[in-house]
Formats: sequence, structure tokens, C-alpha cells
Amino acid sequence: MGILKNKMVLLVLGGILLAGFVWYSFLRDSGAPVLLQAQPASAVDSDVVTILLQLRAVSLSGTIFTDPAFMSLQDFGSEIVPEPVGRPNPFAPLQGSGSAAATSSAPRQAPPR
Repeated sequence: MGILKNKMVLLVLGGILLAGFVWYSFLRDSGAPVLLQAQPASAVDSDVVTILLQLRAVSLSGTIFTDPAFMSLQDFGSEIVPEPVGRPNPFAPLQGSGSAAATSSAPRQAPPR
């Protein structure tokens, strides 16, 4: 009986400590919760925002495709030749190519020692 009482006391104390930690971390009256407080912008963040604004201002037109430098480019790609498709189920046993030991119905015997 004493062991169960000790475990119950430890369980209640652990629950109180957990509730206190949750209250201190998330529910205290400091304005916004700790996880939602605004962080000051660092130099890296401001650089990323500046680059994104510069990229947003870029506009693309199709005039590059009529440029003589683009027209002088050559395609060195090769045509892909269609190959025949293999078996429907590549993991199925091959027809007629089984060994004699695999096709016989007699049980295999262990080799002599």
C-alpha cells in the first residue's frame, strides 16, 4: 500500500510541475505568447527581402528568342530511339528455363558430410 501511495504522490507532483511549466512558457501575461513574439529583423533577413523585391521588379520579354546570338545556338541532343517493352511482370519465373532440381517434385536432400 505504501508503494502505491508513493507513486501517486510522485505522479501528482509531476503533473503540478508540468502544469506550472506550461503556464510559465505559454500563458503568462507578457503580451503575446513566447512563440508568437515578433523578432527583430537581422541583416540577413533584410538582404533577402531586398533581393526578393529586386526579383519582383524583373520583367521578361520574348525578344531574347529573336536575338542573333540565340539563333546561332546549336542543338547537340540525340533522338531517343524507342525500345521494346520488357515482360509484364519482371519478377515472375521465366517460362521453360527452370533447372531440373527446381522443377522436380521430389524433395531435395542435404549433401553428404
